Amino acid sequence: MTDTHLAIIVLAAGEGTRMKSATPKVLHPIAGVPLVGHVLATARELNAAHVVAVVRHERDAVASAISELLPETLIVDQDDLPGTGRAVELGVDALPADFEGDVVVVSGDVPLLDAGTVTALIEAHRAAAASATVLSAILDDATGYGRVVRSVDGGLDRIVEQKDATADELAITEINSGTYVFSVRALRTVLPRIGTDNAQNEKYLTDAVSLLRGAGDNVAAVPVSEPWIVAGINDRVQLADAALRLNQLIVRGWQRAGVTVQDPASTWIDLTAKLAPDVEILPGTQIKGATVVERGAKIGPDTTLLDCEIGENAVVKRTDGTLAVIGAGASVGPFAYLRPGTYLDADGKIGTFVETKNSHIGAGSKVPHLSYIGDTTVGEGSNVGAGTITANYDGVNKHKTVVGSHVRTGSHNVFVAPVRIGDGAYTGAGTVVRKDVPAGALAINVAPQRNMTGWVEANRPGTAAAQAAAAASDATAS
Repeated sequence: MTDTHLAIIVLAAGEGTRMKSATPKVLHPIAGVPLVGHVLATARELNAAHVVAVVRHERDAVASAISELLPETLIVDQDDLPGTGRAVELGVDALPADFEGDVVVVSGDVPLLDAGTVTALIEAHRAAAASATVLSAILDDATGYGRVVRSVDGGLDRIVEQKDATADELAITEINSGTYVFSVRALRTVLPRIGTDNAQNEKYLTDAVSLLRGAGDNVAAVPVSEPWIVAGINDRVQLADAALRLNQLIVRGWQRAGVTVQDPASTWIDLTAKLAPDVEILPGTQIKGATVVERGAKIGPDTTLLDCEIGENAVVKRTDGTLAVIGAGASVGPFAYLRPGTYLDADGKIGTFVETKNSHIGAGSKVPHLSYIGDTTVGEGSNVGAGTITANYDGVNKHKTVVGSHVRTGSHNVFVAPVRIGDGAYTGAGTVVRKDVPAGALAINVAPQRNMTGWVEANRPGTAAAQAAAAASDATAS
């Protein structure tokens, strides 16, 4: 049910210079979702009446991503006046004039903040009838964070930014996480009064807390249960740390749901993937995107699947697959490369060093070894011989190969598309198939073998081969 007295402002305007990236910081992904996407997912769970995102750096890219992830989000552009205080001021101005209630402020680069933590913060804020409640954290090393300064009675007195803190204040280990709940009434009162007289010449949102405190309003700071929940992302090291933490949570969740993960440390699973009970994941495996793995399937080791569908009891090992569909009981790998548009039906096989693309391989059919199968349809119960290549490209256009059901093709075949091999047909080893093969026919085009006796001794005298040939001839003569 929508909380009509709750609004959320997502701060996503920052440049993130420490990322040293052409990609906006909030669009860097972890677990298959941009940083800001995790924040928006939390916002969605809170069922707020209004969600506002304040953007500036790479405005169009960030706004487009936000609108795709949470379409109901209202996009607001930050102006030239810097600071979180100004960003929140613009966000509040975008809310309906008659909105009354609480405003949650979250940062777009804090991906591990969950809805349960924010809900507890809102409940504490409302229970205390506070004007402002800050989510804080206790850190061993608080360097870089604003410090939470408490009064002698333990209440929140003020928040001091790192660059403005005294030596005594820098020794404080309780920090401001950048997540707040404000009464919208209080915000509308104090935001216009915040100045820029500080080390960074910015409008600090933290000054709103001090102004409210000075006016006698109730303000509070509530420590989070685990500091990593509010960890912000400012560089690639922190990005990797957050990704690792989230992946550990994801893997553990699937283990508790009945999935066997042999080596959690080397297994990566995106949030958007779905696994059934009794799936087994072997070491070195990545399950990415919208991949779905059905019951009893075994994936890995050393396998990457992106947006794939894996059927019940299928086995996929040492394989790289993208947008592929693997049927129940099918076998893939090792060392297979499944490109988009690969469909392998039930009990089929794509074997060792096989590459497939835009191809449908029917139930029980096999492509066991060393082959390229592109733009091809294979019927049921067929076997494609080792070293087969579908020559599907003429330099301008792609053409299709059709292999019927219960076909047996020889090793080292080339099918020059467009070509059709009929049901039950055979092809000989080394055959280049340039024209259709009727059902039940045998296609061969191997030239008669010619042996030139004595060629090595005559043309390669003195070599080891010539010596071996001469010895063999002597042995035969004797």
